[in-house]
Amino acid sequence: MASITIRRLDEKTKERLRAQASRHGRSMEEEAREILKEGVSAKTDTLNDLGESIHRRFAALGGLELDIRPRKPMREPPDFSR
Repeated sequence: MASITIRRLDEKTKERLRAQASRHGRSMEEEAREILKEGVSAKTDTLNDLGESIHRRFAALGGLELDIRPRKPMREPPDFSR
């Protein structure tokens, strides 16, 4: 197993990690391992799909139906042959 050292971790973050570990009944080290494991095992394909990410974030708020205007026929292109 590999080991890492985290330097310059501010006290507030350390205290929050300690409290979260306590709530989960784990040591701070075990809690940090779990956080890292969950963070790096997230599906990468969903991270790359911005549209899907936005949809998931706002889906609970409901949708909005917009009236789509009918398209007009395309105009004739200009004649440059003269």
